Amino acid sequence: MKYKRILLKLSGEALQGDKQYGIDPKMLKQYAQEIKEIVNYGIEVAIVIGGGNIFRGGQAEGVGLERVQGDYMGMLATLINGMALQSALESIGVYTRLMSAIKVEQICEPFIRRRAIRHMEKGRVVIFGAGTGNPYFTTDSAASLRAIEIGAEVVLKGTRVDGVYTADPEKFVDAERFTNISFDQVYQMGLSIMDMTAFTLCKENNLPIIVFDMNKKGNLLRIVQGEEVGTLITMD
Repeated sequence: MKYKRILLKLSGEALQGDKQYGIDPKMLKQYAQEIKEIVNYGIEVAIVIGGGNIFRGGQAEGVGLERVQGDYMGMLATLINGMALQSALESIGVYTRLMSAIKVEQICEPFIRRRAIRHMEKGRVVIFGAGTGNPYFTTDSAASLRAIEIGAEVVLKGTRVDGVYTADPEKFVDAERFTNISFDQVYQMGLSIMDMTAFTLCKENNLPIIVFDMNKKGNLLRIVQGEEVGTLITMD
C-alpha cells in the first residue's frame, strides 16, 4: 500500500445523491463500503465531511441570519452527516469514533489530537465534525488542519469529477484534466480546488492532495494501492 494514514474529505452534497436535500441512503451505504474496503487492508482513515446537504454557513446572510450564527448551524450540519456515516460504517462492522470541534458530549467525543491518533492506531475510523470549531473557516480548512495534526500522508478530496481540469468540465467540453500539478501552478492558473486557506495550509506543510471521483466504485482502494487516479497536487 502506498499510504498508511489518509484523510478523506467528502462534501455534504455528495451524501444527498440525486436528492435535492438531506441524505441518500444509497450513497451513504456506498461510501461506507468503500471506506470499509481500505480499512480491511490496514489503512488508518480519518474523515472530514461537509454539511452543505443540510445547511451551509455561507447561506446565512441570504436568509437573514448573521454569518457567525450561520457558520455554527453549518457545523451542526456536519455533525448530523458524521453521525449518519458513523452509523452506516458501524452497521457493516467498522469501528468508528466521531470527534467534534465543539462540545456535544451526548453524541461524540471532543477533538483531542493524541486521542484521535490513538483511535486510528487501533484501527478505528475517526470522523471529525464541526469543522475547526470557528466561524469563517470551511470544512476544507478543517480537513487540511486535521490532516496535518494527525500526520496524514495525503488529503483525498472526493468530488463528483475525476480530477482537476483547466476549466469546469461540466461546462466546457474541451477542458483538459491534469494527472499531476504543483501547488504553484494551481495558484498561477487560478484553479478552484479548495478554499485558499485550506490549500495554503497543505502547501506550507508539504501535504499532497489528490482530487478524485468518489462516486466511482473502487477509486479509493486504487489510490491507497498507489494507482494514478484523479489529480495529484504536490510541491513539484
